[in-house]
Amino acid sequence: MDQAEPVRTPASWVVVGLDNGGTCNNATVLDATGQYLVDHLVENPSLVQEGPESAVEALAEAFLNILELTSTPRTLVRAVGLDTPGPASATGVISSKGSTNFNQVSWHGYDIRGALESRLGLPVIYNNDANAAALYAHHRHFGAEAMSRSSVAAIVGTGMGGGVVEKGKVVSGAAGMAGELGHVQIPLHGVLENDQPVPACNCGFEGDVESIASLTGIKNNLLPYWLSKFPDHPLAAESIGKAAKLLRGYGEKEDPLALAVFGQQAKAIGKLFTIAANFTDPDAYLLGGGVVEAAPRFRQWFLNSVREATQLRQEQQAATSFALVADLDMAGARGAAVAALERVS
Repeated sequence: MDQAEPVRTPASWVVVGLDNGGTCNNATVLDATGQYLVDHLVENPSLVQEGPESAVEALAEAFLNILELTSTPRTLVRAVGLDTPGPASATGVISSKGSTNFNQVSWHGYDIRGALESRLGLPVIYNNDANAAALYAHHRHFGAEAMSRSSVAAIVGTGMGGGVVEKGKVVSGAAGMAGELGHVQIPLHGVLENDQPVPACNCGFEGDVESIASLTGIKNNLLPYWLSKFPDHPLAAESIGKAAKLLRGYGEKEDPLALAVFGQQAKAIGKLFTIAANFTDPDAYLLGGGVVEAAPRFRQWFLNSVREATQLRQEQQAATSFALVADLDMAGARGAAVAALERVS
């Protein structure tokens, strides 16, 4: 556990937020006044590859560790917020087909929320990881006005997740699959070059946002095309997987190939936000993912490019804002905690 930064002890009852990932769990504590008791990443191994029983025990260990770190008596904990990668139901049942992190047969259809609730003896409130990050981003962006505002967040990583927040609450949908922004199919006119193949997504769709705006989209679709236009580029000597991961560094140096790729990603997200403008008309469009961790000049260029590619009416332009998601490595656990706090307040 990382204990390099100071922590606070609780002044009131609390909720715990647990962010479950493929490698690590991240934990936080949020008190009834809306204050986080830790201001840094606190992790332990998630053990998801060892199966459900080991993974639930690892989540329980993360829960106990964060209470110890913050000197929080267990009796003060009213609920636990949990997030995991999807696909999963609104009640935390992993898809019957599994997922990237939960690929063992024992995970298929597993009720991870219910199992953790039984293990801890406390109410567990579930969200998928992208929705949890979107919820935290919303509350961080709006502060005291969060419960009266709306936002759409796009989180760009290996895939592309996101979330829709209305009046401070995540829109989860009937099956818990609302806010799957990466799999919204977008108009490709103005995004792709005339001779560029229509990008395919691992989900089976063609031309959805994730097929362009994700690390997987770079590797499978964008980079192979643009390397054919820049055959002498240094990345042509690398494996396509390594080249995709190195591309952001070239973008920070304003490399023409990299800017072409990231420019297409920004246009794709702009198309997505344009759809959102006509569907939910949010107060804010929030952008997170690896680009947020890039050099300030490059990430500002990317955000500006997304804004320019988003077609808003004049009235919408005056009423909305665009912003980068802060504290992304802690956003999942903090968003899970916010959801728990809202449920028990």
